[in-house]
Amino acid sequence: MGFFRNQFSNVVEWEEFRDDMIFWKWSNREIKKGSKLIIRSGQDAIFVNNGKIEGIFENEGEYNIDSDIIPFLSTLKGFKFGFNSGMRVEVLFVNTKEFTVRWGTQNPVLIPTAQLPGGMPIRANGTFNFKVNDYVTLIDKIAGMKDSYLVDDVKIRITSVLDQLLMKWIGREGKDMFNLQANAFDIAKGIREDLDMQVIEDGMTITGFQVMSFNYPQEIQDMITKTASHEMIGNMQKYQQVSMTDGIASGKVQGGGAASDMAGMMMGMNLANEMLKNMNQNGQPAPAAPSASGGGQKPNFCPNCGTRNEGANFCPNCGQKLN
Repeated sequence: MGFFRNQFSNVVEWEEFRDDMIFWKWSNREIKKGSKLIIRSGQDAIFVNNGKIEGIFENEGEYNIDSDIIPFLSTLKGFKFGFNSGMRVEVLFVNTKEFTVRWGTQNPVLIPTAQLPGGMPIRANGTFNFKVNDYVTLIDKIAGMKDSYLVDDVKIRITSVLDQLLMKWIGREGKDMFNLQANAFDIAKGIREDLDMQVIEDGMTITGFQVMSFNYPQEIQDMITKTASHEMIGNMQKYQQVSMTDGIASGKVQGGGAASDMAGMMMGMNLANEMLKNMNQNGQPAPAAPSASGGGQKPNFCPNCGTRNEGANFCPNCGQKLN
């Protein structure tokens, strides 16, 4: 008799487990007397009969279904296994872990902005986290019609509405359109709340949403970088000086000697003026202004080109009158 009984027994377990699978359904088979239920770490087993949850089992381990499971089922407590027939129910295995998914905009999102009439084309990327939190809703909305459900299924649903949510929350929280990263936390918080309202209808919840970076078109990024350079240097005059120096050093300022000589002379004049200012600020006597009679102390440096003066009345370099 024991031999025949074991012929009808079976094992109820998650047979097609994948890390990216949210749930998997054991169905269309009878549970025989002597069958076992195996629940592994990170799994919950839900017994479903005619679309109704009979019992939820969360602790990992191996259980005898007729002695350890059936007595706890809500409406099947009095079920008695026959010799040639079993109990036909569905067992839904649910992955209880929190899933982390990378996302990114497939196309630029046009954000309305006064600076650009057609909108600012922005790309963004980051991650979001979700998990199953309502088995009744999950079975009613999804598991009742599907035998399995993957992370990609959720990702498709999320990304289908993400562009609209980015437009909404960037417009609301993006006070500085050229520095969205400064408001990334508030933008992500608003998007997470809206996404949670989307997936809660399927028995899941968004536990986190992060924006890792906002990406501008190359010409906009170049403008942002140039503006930041101006601010770092302090003013446009110094920026031009540094740009000219970089151009000469890199060989970009060329032209048969004339252009580079003129650039060098202009830079020399500017540097000389800066030297004079620094000397005056450090307590050095300023060059005396020429008197009406023409006699007066001659300056040590030409105020026009910065060439050192050895007592001459005219600059030996540019001809500037020095008294």
